Amino acid sequence: MSSDSDDMPLAKSNGRVSEAHISKAVDKAMDKAGARSDYAPAGVSIRNGPVIEDSMDVDEPLTNGNAKRKARTSIGKAVNYKDDGSDGDSDAKPLAKRQKTKKVVNSDSDDEPLASKKTGRLPPKASETAIGEESSEDDEPLNTKLAKQKASIEKKAAKEAKEIRAKESKAKKPTPKKVMKKEESDSEEDVKPAKKRKSNGASATKKTNGVKKEASSDSDVPLKKKAAAKKSNVKNEKTSPIKKGKGKKDESEEAEEVYKWWDAPKKEDDSIKWDTLQHNGVVFPPEYEPLPKNVKLLYDGVPVTLSIEAEEVASFFGAMLNSTHNVGNPTFQKNFFTDFTEELKKTGGAKDKDGNKVSIKDFSKLDFKRIFEYYDGKSTERKARSTAEKKAEKAAKDEIEAPYTHCTWDGRKEQVGNFRVEPPGLFRGRGEHPKTGRVKKRVLPEQITINIGKDAMVPSPPEGHKWKAVQHDNKATWLAMWQENINGAYKYVMLAAKSSIKGQSDFKKFEKARELKKHIDRIRKDYTKDLHSELMADRQRATAVYLIDKFALRAGNEKDAENEAETVGCCSLKFEHITLKPPNTVIFDFLGKDSIRFYDEVTVDPQVFKNLKIFKKSPKKDGDDIFDRLNTGQLNKHLTNYMPGLSAKVFRTYNASFTMSTLLKELQNVDISLQEKVKLYNDCNRKVAILCNHKRTVGASHEAQMEKMGDRIKGLKYQKWRTKQMILDIDPKQKKKKGADFFELDEELDEAWILEHQAFLVQELRTKIEKKFQKENEKLVADGEKEMKAKELEERLKVADDLEKKFKKENKSKKVEAEGKGPTVEKYEAATKKLDERIATMLLQAEDREGNKEVALGTSKINYIDPRLTVVFAKKFDVPIEKFFSKTLREKFNWAIDSIADEDDWEF
Repeated sequence: MSSDSDDMPLAKSNGRVSEAHISKAVDKAMDKAGARSDYAPAGVSIRNGPVIEDSMDVDEPLTNGNAKRKARTSIGKAVNYKDDGSDGDSDAKPLAKRQKTKKVVNSDSDDEPLASKKTGRLPPKASETAIGEESSEDDEPLNTKLAKQKASIEKKAAKEAKEIRAKESKAKKPTPKKVMKKEESDSEEDVKPAKKRKSNGASATKKTNGVKKEASSDSDVPLKKKAAAKKSNVKNEKTSPIKKGKGKKDESEEAEEVYKWWDAPKKEDDSIKWDTLQHNGVVFPPEYEPLPKNVKLLYDGVPVTLSIEAEEVASFFGAMLNSTHNVGNPTFQKNFFTDFTEELKKTGGAKDKDGNKVSIKDFSKLDFKRIFEYYDGKSTERKARSTAEKKAEKAAKDEIEAPYTHCTWDGRKEQVGNFRVEPPGLFRGRGEHPKTGRVKKRVLPEQITINIGKDAMVPSPPEGHKWKAVQHDNKATWLAMWQENINGAYKYVMLAAKSSIKGQSDFKKFEKARELKKHIDRIRKDYTKDLHSELMADRQRATAVYLIDKFALRAGNEKDAENEAETVGCCSLKFEHITLKPPNTVIFDFLGKDSIRFYDEVTVDPQVFKNLKIFKKSPKKDGDDIFDRLNTGQLNKHLTNYMPGLSAKVFRTYNASFTMSTLLKELQNVDISLQEKVKLYNDCNRKVAILCNHKRTVGASHEAQMEKMGDRIKGLKYQKWRTKQMILDIDPKQKKKKGADFFELDEELDEAWILEHQAFLVQELRTKIEKKFQKENEKLVADGEKEMKAKELEERLKVADDLEKKFKKENKSKKVEAEGKGPTVEKYEAATKKLDERIATMLLQAEDREGNKEVALGTSKINYIDPRLTVVFAKKFDVPIEKFFSKTLREKFNWAIDSIADEDDWEF
């Protein structure tokens, strides 16, 4: 879809701007410069493989080196951590290659690659085995396999889009004979809408190619909220979750009654969000508690006295001295010191013990150790409290907050999300935020606007204060609002994620992505054509849509540059943010959402590579825009020509959900274990994250978790060996019957490890006994009874002493005596089989966790994959929904679980 005018206004005016038209001479020159036949497969990330250096680099190669690898010992034959770089046999496929990383910035904001600029290292590369079920017998490069799979999915998408449009077109042109019947049908629908409507997670719908078409999704305004029916006719019902896990209590019995908005009739005016609204406002943080007189901030070794306001700011920094990631950051220190000295100026400055003014000008001379020790001591005291004391404090806090946790929305009870006003402190931010360390000021009632029903009782502000304003806006879904001082952003008190309002918002988001199915082929066809356009604006727009569609880049330009950090997205990329490496590799390196570093190496279509070379052509240099004739508003306006309400962000949800849907359809319900079914789902989820470019850095704790899991697997193997030895103790003839190999110790379990594990088992038993003794004593005290004496604990600990003696005897005699009541060979054989099953399950879990280390499955599953796909998988494979959704997520996606509970043919 080309521009109507050659004189399209420039999207941006700063820096050097590209020519309005791309001459044929420039096109030919770029074609000649990039004439290569060995293009890497386009459309995939290649951080999981090396980037070959090339003498024809368009840009200077990056100086960041790859992180070094750390070899590990195996935790089992099926789980190999050796970094040999080979594929090996499928049965002994390595889980993934390990990497040593420095500081890791964890983020739950998105699945984009994250890394700290300070480390000077690139994010770890995805391992080849992280993809999942790739054939080890096939020598085809991983990138080629992924590119082919992605291309296959896109072909299916194009075919399905054409089929959907064809069926809809056919449905709109009824034959003359059927016209009357259709009119009669429509009339019946108007008279009896309740009987015609089917619970499908939407309003009344008709199936088209197995796809439910939303009755109305033509605008990008919030989804039409479904009103509660008359109390006499419609009752709030409890939803019945899919198959529950064995032995688990049915949580729905204790859950609050759920408003089934997906079954309720629609309101005529969807802009009206509520008719009546009552709530109790917000909970303010406690007032500042001054430091004891003997606890002072030191400046150049001299204790200084501060005003209460300045002391509070100093305590913010002092209390977090153990957070070296923050307090050791020069930007954090600089911002804090600026705000601290400003507070000193306002409140009279600092004074020594004689009342003389102390001029604080050098941050390095400040000593917060006494303040830290004071707060650290208080923290230790809190942790040392008994369980009974902690429970009592929590109960008291819950009682105070109880009136604020829920509101009454159109007569029904709805849970409020963030009803607590954030306490003052130091702003930390995400990633490399330039304002980290700034003082977040205390929010006063005078800054807060309350939104409530006209006839409702307005909550009272704290004594001596008043609200900034009280309004009755029934087109807004927030209950309270104020502006914070760091970025000037507005903070809102909203309903909880499990509320009907949030549920409708999620539903609408996924339905919008489903609607994109009908148009995706035309969009891709058009932007592929416009990649060759003579108009610079059209070519830039087509290239941007390509990058957003293929690599899940955010659109960008969605911020106030004056109040927020210098973060960018696709449309706001600068010259320095991309490096081009022939023949078709693009390296992205920029600060994305939340100031988190986005780094990725991707292969693109040769024409896209050529376009980016043109967009970076001299005289452009660092600081200049890549897409200088495009902004997010223009891009989204263009997309609405295809579909009302379509914006760049819909592509992320569509690509993740459609890819997941395609992968799940290919699965066969074979006879496998529950854990294997869960892994099957996770493998699909992992592929979605990789194919849609949703990645994360390896968590700092991953290495330790894998080692712990490895030790647990070894522990089970040791337990299995001891059980087999007990068989020989009962019947030595079994060695000849079963063969000596059956009773051999696993090769991983050497003598040193066994001694260490035995000591661990003894200590673990002692710890359990001590904890149980302590809990029983706490209960006795709570009930007004006497505590048990220490002698009782000594008696109980003899069990651990006996176990230690038993291990020593076994190590000396090399013989394990039978344990338990009525030991038999059959009992021990059954125990061995159970241990084999547990080992197999844990090996699968270890492989699954290792494969997921660089992919944020949780974020993909919660934010980008339609939850109804997870529900469909759980039904098809007879897996408890709890295996995929926690209790919180089951509440959040209650609409997805319930709305297709009776449907076996639902499709994304």
